Amino acid sequence: MCLAVPLRIIAIQESLATVEMSGVQRQISLVLTPEAQVGDYVLVHTGYAINVLDEAEAQETLRLFAEIAEADAKQSGPNEGQDAV
Repeated sequence: MCLAVPLRIIAIQESLATVEMSGVQRQISLVLTPEAQVGDYVLVHTGYAINVLDEAEAQETLRLFAEIAEADAKQSGPNEGQDAV
């Protein structure tokens, strides 16, 4: 399964952008989305921005990801993945 994540562009230098989410920054390629501007949200997959999103769509997707993570944490429980002693 492939997953693309919406990230906000905070800087652009030539065809590379610095994106940020929750304080974590990464560099990605804008080769596939040369129209992207600082402040835009882009859908990022394997280091490439593959689509420019409007902010409402990006925020809704991030909210859904947070819900999935919360549901997974509740289902897994606090001791999941720890070996029994």
